[in-house]
Amino acid sequence: MSALRPLVLLGSATLLLAGCADPSQPADASTSPSSGASAAAPIAKNAALAAKVPAALKASGIKIASDVSYPPMDFFASDNKTVVGAEADLDKALGTVLGVKVTIVNVPFDSILPGLQSGKYQLGVSSFTDTAEREKVVDFVTYFDAGTSLLVPAGNPKALKPGGDSLCGRAVAVAKGSTQALVDLPARAKTCKTPIKVSTFPDGTGVNLAVTSGRADAALADSPVAAYAAKQSGGKLEVAGDSYGNAPFGIAVPKNSELTGLLKSALEDLKASGGYQQVLAKWGLQSGALDKFEINAAS
Repeated sequence: MSALRPLVLLGSATLLLAGCADPSQPADASTSPSSGASAAAPIAKNAALAAKVPAALKASGIKIASDVSYPPMDFFASDNKTVVGAEADLDKALGTVLGVKVTIVNVPFDSILPGLQSGKYQLGVSSFTDTAEREKVVDFVTYFDAGTSLLVPAGNPKALKPGGDSLCGRAVAVAKGSTQALVDLPARAKTCKTPIKVSTFPDGTGVNLAVTSGRADAALADSPVAAYAAKQSGGKLEVAGDSYGNAPFGIAVPKNSELTGLLKSALEDLKASGGYQQVLAKWGLQSGALDKFEINAAS
């Protein structure tokens, strides 16, 4: 969660902020794009799509719930106030295309979907894997492909592996409400003779600190997040082996919202203009780019 010039977007975004920056992040890395990123792509309002935004949302703007503790996707800059990251940039770009103000609200990960169901927020953008179970309560518009990675102390002293039974009997940290906590570890536990000691934390910062402090032997996290945590850890963490279980991240939308189809069209507009690729390149995430965007891809 992340000094070079940030991506310039032709729109406004208001940020409701809380919490603190990840202490593992150096002050000058809080908005650092990939060194290979080129000049910002021109991102502009699409008048035809903007005309379809419900009048109430044009007036109030769109509230986007996000767990702002998940670099490089969403996190606080070194000022502890500004939200930056790949998803934050994508939020602002979509707001520009749709001609509507977006507000990023810092919300605990496991509270985002209930907040959408209650109408507190219009969107949830927080590295949600699009799963059939989650599609029972919200709709998803896919925008990125990621897997799960195993984060371990540097040198991997316990020779842990992402697959097999090497995590049996080990203390493993995960984010509360994550796919790793709800699906991955419960499935692994069925084959373990010695139970996995699962530690859940409200955000990615807690997960990383559990490993660096020795409270956990390893952590399971989304692949871009684990790679970034290792890179920014000052040599304290590394990713063991390859990622697995790749699946798309989706923008969470309340069931049957008018925004669902508009978001898919706005993403297609961004891809056609090059803005989508620009956002991912800024954060070194080009490998996760999708060829096409789907609604409820899991089903």
